[in-house]
Amino acid sequence: MEAVQESILFAKIKEAIDQLRPFLEADGGDIRLLRIENNIAKVQLLGACHSCSMSAMTLKAGIEEAVKKVAPEIIAVEAVEE
Repeated sequence: MEAVQESILFAKIKEAIDQLRPFLEADGGDIRLLRIENNIAKVQLLGACHSCSMSAMTLKAGIEEAVKKVAPEIIAVEAVEE
C-alpha cells in the first residue's frame, strides 16, 4: 500500500513540475524529479538552471510552492547532484 501512495505522490509532483517546465526551458534550463525522501522531493537542475544564480529562488519560490499545492505532505524541494 505504501508503495502505491508513494507512486501517486511522485506522479502528482511530476505533474506540477511538468507544468512549470516550459518556463524553465524558455531560459535554456530544465528540472528532473529524482526521488522522494522523508517528505522531501529531490530534484536535479539541468541546463542553464544548473548554473543559474537565481536557481535557489526559482526552486523555493516557484517549484517548491507549486509542489506543496498539489502535495502538502512535501516539506521541501531540494536540488541534488546525481
